[in-house]
Amino acid sequence: MHTLSSSRPDPLGVTPDGRGGANVALWAAGATGVELCTFDESGIETRIPLTEHVFGVFHCFVENLPVGTRYGFRVDGPWEPQNGLRWNRNKLLLDPYAKAIDGEFIFHSALFAHTGADDLMMSTIDSAPFVPRSVVVDYDFDWKGVTPPRIPWRDTVIYEAHVKGLTMLNPEVPEEIRGTYAGVGHPATIAYLRSLGITAIELLPVHHFVDESHLTHFGLTNYWGYNSIGFFAPHANYSATGTRGEQVQEFRNMVKALHEAGIEVILDVVYNHTAEGNQMGPTLCFRGIDNDDYYRLAEDKRFYMDFTGCGNTLNAANPHVVQMIMDSLRYWVTEMHVDGFRFDLASALARSLHDVDMLGTFMTTIAQDPVLRNVKLIAEPWDVGPGGYQVGEFPPLWTEWNDKYRDCLRDFWRGATGIGELGWRLTGSADLYASEGRRPYASINFITAHDGFPMRDLTTYEHKHNEANGEQNRDGTDNNRSANYGIEGETDDPAINAIRRRQIRNMLTSLLLSTGVPMITAGDEIGRTQGGNNNAYCQDNEISWLDWNLEPWQTELLHFTRTLLRIRGEHPAFRQRYFFDGRPLHEGGPKDLAWISADGTEVSDDGWHSPDARTLGMFIAGDVNTHGEENIHDDSFLLIVHAGTDDIEFTLPGEIYGKVFTRVLDTADTGITDPAPLGNGESISVAARSSVLVQVTR
Repeated sequence: MHTLSSSRPDPLGVTPDGRGGANVALWAAGATGVELCTFDESGIETRIPLTEHVFGVFHCFVENLPVGTRYGFRVDGPWEPQNGLRWNRNKLLLDPYAKAIDGEFIFHSALFAHTGADDLMMSTIDSAPFVPRSVVVDYDFDWKGVTPPRIPWRDTVIYEAHVKGLTMLNPEVPEEIRGTYAGVGHPATIAYLRSLGITAIELLPVHHFVDESHLTHFGLTNYWGYNSIGFFAPHANYSATGTRGEQVQEFRNMVKALHEAGIEVILDVVYNHTAEGNQMGPTLCFRGIDNDDYYRLAEDKRFYMDFTGCGNTLNAANPHVVQMIMDSLRYWVTEMHVDGFRFDLASALARSLHDVDMLGTFMTTIAQDPVLRNVKLIAEPWDVGPGGYQVGEFPPLWTEWNDKYRDCLRDFWRGATGIGELGWRLTGSADLYASEGRRPYASINFITAHDGFPMRDLTTYEHKHNEANGEQNRDGTDNNRSANYGIEGETDDPAINAIRRRQIRNMLTSLLLSTGVPMITAGDEIGRTQGGNNNAYCQDNEISWLDWNLEPWQTELLHFTRTLLRIRGEHPAFRQRYFFDGRPLHEGGPKDLAWISADGTEVSDDGWHSPDARTLGMFIAGDVNTHGEENIHDDSFLLIVHAGTDDIEFTLPGEIYGKVFTRVLDTADTGITDPAPLGNGESISVAARSSVLVQVTR
């Protein structure tokens, strides 16, 4: 029998006292009553009123509420959908602060607070048999002295991966833990990541999420996970050990193992919307607790503002919603030890009323937070609303996914553009980020991401092939900026395959030797394909999972990627702390950055603006500009990128740049080990569609 005693309104959620009891608190401003609903092993429900109520928080202390207890809430209040009020005590609701979630959503009409196609008519069906439960979780965990690596941004290399897809087919990971947090934390996975040379793994959403109803109709699931319903709970289906709180400890063990290996953990987080969708969506949590405060409602409060394309937008301008987001972020840092976050559709969070406001509630709250301002913060700097495209506009604390880099590099290598924009992108995009004291690492450079073609498909398909998604190939972008080099899809033609594989090496070379923070999409280093699907969000199968049965060319590509990352890691010239000045760092020396044309001279204004220019040499001086912080001396490098379809001779520049030029990497010849050095004025052969890296010594 549960007994009640004095309680407190903070912290929110269910907080065990270590003696079998727990404080229970739920913010539900405007509600008339809240019940805590617990469930025993046979599913019998017990309802306990939260008797205390202060400042919109209902709370009580339950003396018999041990760790592992499954629970939910029922919240009572007015049913006035036309006014944005959608309380319905017939619906069992998840705790917004639940640290673990157990059980599956079973799609049934009971999930909806309304009846049928009429969102104004209240449903009286009990949803409890069809929804999962929140779980009381033990906070204790022994980190055994393992602390976060705290890798500087300038040294960071991000590997974007999916918890399940990374290990589901890996024969070196035990079968029973493939596709789980334990699989990511397994020694075989970690050994691979270390051998690759990345410093951080960025995991696609791990907040507990659910599938959309239209996907279940097609027998599909939400594989990517951008449909969150529990901002504190690790997704239960990624757990190999259990879902009654075990998923929390398994996640922590994964983080601890990665940290022991010196690898940071960044989470892709989705605070811009929830899985409840628009007014016709299910009532699972926030809608039934306090709809008109949790969500941005339209002028007609029956409907939702949608800056996300997912039916609703969380109201990050509301202080209590911001509190929940901040509490969630701090929890993942302090209790789960993650190292940073990538914010999906971050512009939606920065909106005050309708417009994006970089001085608004969400942005200013993060900026002053003593925990969050010291972790890695990455914005996806756009949403689907008006004025949502904000690349280059986030404040100095933030880094950004740089889609201008993506588009420029794709276009250059497929021969669609000249070199006019390329110089900015290879050197950290100073045109976007140099203002307001931002550094080159503000640019998260990427050519591919989970959304779109992987690199292999960028060179294999000119059109999307998304028929497996069940939407008649209407979903996914048509703006792929890809090329198939003569045949759509896979081929046995050796000449076409040679071009395709060289182009993958070209893109990887550009990405990993550019100034800024590179992000590799998991599988690009082994030539993964999605068969032309550029929107595999619902493909929890071999389309999305990494296939570790490698052909010889894929093994060579993996070795090539490791070589690139070794070069980047060994040479600070590729990890600039400040933007280039374009001036000599010392008298008589070369500029810190110089652009060289194929005739060995600096690129002219006409050369920059020629739409037919396909060749560019980027000279980086070995003495790295640290603005007086310390002296960093390295060899200089000349990176030659040539997207033309004919071989060329590239003349090496004058003596001021160096005296000995040694080709150390060539995307047209992966077998180069020790080529003969060349001198000033000599020429170096550059094959069609290739990159050459030349090490320069004085």
